Amino acid sequence: MNDTVPQGSKRAARRWYRRIALGLFTLFAASVMYVTNELTTQRYTETISNRSELRLALYSANLMSELQRNSVVPQLLARDPELISALNSQDYSRSTARLMSFVDEIGAAALTLLDSEGRAVAATNRNELGVNHSDRPYFVDALRSNRTVYSTFRMDTGAYAFIFSRKIESNGQVLGTIMVEVDVGRMERGWAGVTDAVFVTDAQGKIIMSTEPLWRGLQERDALARQPASSAIERALRATQSWAMAPAEAYLRGEAVLRREARVPHQGWQIVNFTTYDSVREKVNGILALQVMGFAIILAVSFWVMSRQTASRLVLFQRESAELRALNRRLQREIAERERVEKTLQVAEQTIAQSSKLAALGEMSAAVSHELNQPLAAMKTYLAGARLLLQRQRPDEALSSFQRIDDLLERMGAITRQLKSYARKGSDAFEPVDTRAAVSTALAMMEPQLKTRSVNIVRTLPTEPVMIMGDRLRLEQVIINLLRNALDATKTSDNPTIEILLAVGDTVSLQIRDNGEGIENLDELFEPFYTTKQPGDGVGLGLAISSGIVNDLGGRLTARNAADGGAIFEVQLPAYMLGQAAAE
Repeated sequence: MNDTVPQGSKRAARRWYRRIALGLFTLFAASVMYVTNELTTQRYTETISNRSELRLALYSANLMSELQRNSVVPQLLARDPELISALNSQDYSRSTARLMSFVDEIGAAALTLLDSEGRAVAATNRNELGVNHSDRPYFVDALRSNRTVYSTFRMDTGAYAFIFSRKIESNGQVLGTIMVEVDVGRMERGWAGVTDAVFVTDAQGKIIMSTEPLWRGLQERDALARQPASSAIERALRATQSWAMAPAEAYLRGEAVLRREARVPHQGWQIVNFTTYDSVREKVNGILALQVMGFAIILAVSFWVMSRQTASRLVLFQRESAELRALNRRLQREIAERERVEKTLQVAEQTIAQSSKLAALGEMSAAVSHELNQPLAAMKTYLAGARLLLQRQRPDEALSSFQRIDDLLERMGAITRQLKSYARKGSDAFEPVDTRAAVSTALAMMEPQLKTRSVNIVRTLPTEPVMIMGDRLRLEQVIINLLRNALDATKTSDNPTIEILLAVGDTVSLQIRDNGEGIENLDELFEPFYTTKQPGDGVGLGLAISSGIVNDLGGRLTARNAADGGAIFEVQLPAYMLGQAAAE
């Protein structure tokens, strides 16, 4: 008894010594990793900064070279005898070919010849022929000046056009104007291939060239605000960015980036380059990973040494294990007796299960047959169109039809793959889905049927994404089934119209309304195999399948007759908010 207390005190003291040693070792490892992270991050960040500044200087020089090269072209073409002769004689039959012979050698985006009234009489872009440019600044300013004039304006596509123009004179008389459009798109594509984001701003700070098309026409602050961190993970990365990286100068797509700018010696332009810290992160993390591995090996060896001291306790565990094995043998004997009693019940259960499987297989086969009907009908239409296009020697358009057939085959494969998901319940495969995109895809799937009839489609969709948590393919199946029913319901209407209304609040509401004859029996509408169509036109599974899909998505599908005629089908689903994603 007297030896027990000192031995217990020694064991307790040893445990405390081990804990203190482990704490000191952890503190030392954390300090080493912190110092290593700071030093390596600073070193690699300086390297990236130097590379970014060098890349900006190269971009600026290339841009100025392109502008200067194109600025000389109008002066040369304004003296071209053939162009002057064409303007004098108003015979432009060879002018377009003349310009096209220059455009590849010059490297310009487009060359256009305007007469004295601003009408395009020759152009490398044949869509511009006959277009009047009399109110454009590059035409008006060129007539007023004896030099080459530079103009910038924003086109309908959102991109900016950079044009050098100069008037053409003969014997003191103004005959027209030659304009050269700089091919900035080629430079933007070259920038996008080697860097993260590059843009050029004018003297007012407005973005006029960018590898991100959505940034054109915006200020830098507004452009970056258009791509905020859209998930909780990205916001967490922003919050912890300073733990492993240098302080961020800007954020692009939720990631910290290094910002560098340089002056372009042309009308007060600035060029800005964003570079992510991905390479820094990879190199720093590689060094830290080696340190973590070394510390882990040291800890593993220490734990192995300490574990040897616990070998004596295994004897007690082995005794308890022997008692548990004896108890297990008794339990096995009892289980064997119960299994013999339950064998008779299993025979009856197997018979019932087989009957249930056959019934479920029948319903599943009918459902898949109904869902594959729509893509097959669309494929038949595209094949007929492709055959006609091939007969008319239009293979490029026929390839487009074959591409659509390939997309339909992919969709049919996705529908058959859903057989695996029918056997389980829950939302394991759900993801955020934009309902507007599902509506657009469903309308594209229905395009062959819509083209065969003159149906007025009225869409009212929000400008912002309408997000739900669900399966996009199954949601598209619901919309296609509702659109197909609406299309069949308007066969007898004088002015067939289908209205699609999408609204969002606490819930997402999608209404599909037609001006047909309405619904006679609302009570049995969603029952399987109930249909009002002629034999061969449908099996009555569309609405039943759609109702089941909507229920799986956590919503409800309802139908009612409109007061002024027709039917209204409404899908209500829980709305999915960004705040909800952060909370999850």
